[in-house]
Amino acid sequence: MLPKRNYYLNDYFDLFNTPYSKEKDYMKTDIYEKNNRYIIETDLPGIKKENIKVNYDNGYLTIIASKTVLSSDPNTYIRRERLYGEIKRSFYIGIKKESDIKAIYKDGILTISFPKEDIPKTFTKNINIT
Repeated sequence: MLPKRNYYLNDYFDLFNTPYSKEKDYMKTDIYEKNNRYIIETDLPGIKKENIKVNYDNGYLTIIASKTVLSSDPNTYIRRERLYGEIKRSFYIGIKKESDIKAIYKDGILTISFPKEDIPKTFTKNINIT
């Protein structure tokens, strides 16, 4: 006897999800605070450290991970659900010193930490009076 859940409709409605929602599905992330720092923990199982990049630009922290399919794979797949290709996710963290952002990758979990407080962005600009 088949379960009452309609698996075909679930796949159909998955087509309407935006790429952003799919990224959240594949890049599960927890964010918490500890010792006056924010901690971001992201699950990236099966991805090698050299295939992960963490960029910081203009207050946005972006995690980019990629996994390639081996072209010499002799298997004939009936269904393939594991992630292949590139996935990216961004978080606005405010203005920080890049040297204060720390990243560690261990056992399939990327851990990024940075201070809670923003760096004051001060600058002087002369205004011409007409």
